[in-house]
Amino acid sequence: MMANTVLFNTTTANTYCHSCKINRFLLTHPVLDYLFKLEKQGIDAANWLQNFNAESLEIEGRGVFSRKEVEYYVKKYLLLSENGYLDNLDIKEKTSGRLSAQAILSQLANAMQVIFEMTESCNLQCEYCGYRKFYTGNKLRNKKNLSFATAKNLLDYLGRLWNSNLNRSHNRQINLSFYGGEPLLNFPLVKSLVEYANGMKLRHNRFNFSMTTNGLLLEKCMDFLVKHDFSLLISLDGDEAQNGYRVFPGGKPAFQVILKNVRALKEKYPAYFEKSVNFNAVLHNKNSVAGIHRYFKESFNKVPGILELNTVGIDPAAYEEFWKTYKNYSESVAEAENYSALEKDMLTMLPEPASAADMIRDYSGYLYSKYNDLIASNEIIQSIPTATCLPFSRKLFLTVNGKILPCERVRHQFALGFADENMVELDFGQIAEKYNGYYDKIAKFCNSCFRSKSCKQCIFHLEIDADNPVCYGWMNYQQHSEFLAGRMSYLEKNPRFYYKFLEEVNFI
Repeated sequence: MMANTVLFNTTTANTYCHSCKINRFLLTHPVLDYLFKLEKQGIDAANWLQNFNAESLEIEGRGVFSRKEVEYYVKKYLLLSENGYLDNLDIKEKTSGRLSAQAILSQLANAMQVIFEMTESCNLQCEYCGYRKFYTGNKLRNKKNLSFATAKNLLDYLGRLWNSNLNRSHNRQINLSFYGGEPLLNFPLVKSLVEYANGMKLRHNRFNFSMTTNGLLLEKCMDFLVKHDFSLLISLDGDEAQNGYRVFPGGKPAFQVILKNVRALKEKYPAYFEKSVNFNAVLHNKNSVAGIHRYFKESFNKVPGILELNTVGIDPAAYEEFWKTYKNYSESVAEAENYSALEKDMLTMLPEPASAADMIRDYSGYLYSKYNDLIASNEIIQSIPTATCLPFSRKLFLTVNGKILPCERVRHQFALGFADENMVELDFGQIAEKYNGYYDKIAKFCNSCFRSKSCKQCIFHLEIDADNPVCYGWMNYQQHSEFLAGRMSYLEKNPRFYYKFLEEVNFI
């Protein structure tokens, strides 16, 4: 599909035009807006002016404008046209980028995070867990532990890449992260891997450590975690009532035990707690965004991360119960009575401000995430379809069974390789072929999507293994116009936040 300009009106009655080709917004005078609309009807502005014999132009709902004004804006319109503002953008050409084996190898040599699934075992049975009743697949959990030999072999393999000329990330920290199940159930392996990693001789990088934990074994292990300056993410859904789905096997609530351990850590290591401990909550029908925020702010002076339940891969047998449990993040924010408190602490985590920040990044035309983008010509830069991370560009996830995945949130059937104590199997050509096949499946949506510039869709959060997957983030012209209108309206009403975004949001 070819796209040129997108017109939209904000709630303050301003009109804007966005050029898809050169990625710029223009505050648009009513006459200029009128000319843009003529262009969309196939009417040439210069020819129209030659045949315009009246002394004024009346535009319904916008006023009456003199012939002198009309002539001025025709000249401005023609100037914009001559400088590419009205040029068509071939969306299909723009999103036609594809992956190569060499590109994936390069990404792996510069991976920022390696996540180890330490164990399949967990000392909780959270009802909404991705390995339980709501979801298909991944249910065969045998309480298996990751072996030191397998994890060491992967680290040695990666170490050779990190020390190679493919590594462009001098002096950057690589995060080794420990995940579960509950990772502290395999605490001896945590200690062994930290010791081994600290003994590796890396030419360009150094390690830091992180862990996601349910907190049940925190008090027993905290001295080691503090000694090695772990970044801790503790899973907790709020106060005792809000935490109702996080239970022991048999159904006994776990909240009080977790709280005791968290308080013990905070009391023994207050400076570490303030600097390195954060919380992650799951949103569901027993809590709310406002309630979660209030609890952690009042109890620990922390602002938690909040995640919705995953809506992909739901077991048809549990469909009805799942949607009774599910709560939408945006709707929960809209219901908050203390929105100003949320706005103060969670500005970039709230739907409207976060989306407005995305628009500043993706549509301003002046923000560049890479140096090469800054010096590039105006030619179309082919991009990889969708917002799916390039394989290993951010992280690598190793399961207890040796599967290598691009992320801990990707279902295990999408494994990209395998590791054990003897080998690491990664066929970069095969991985590229697999990803390019996914792109081809979804291409019909990307090639006609007006939001391709600011896509947020990960292909693994679609049913990409289906014969004909559907992209729910796809937008036509009208939907995209409404999308831009909403974000620009927010910025017009909250101009002070523009500077706050520039100061606080990590746009890269």
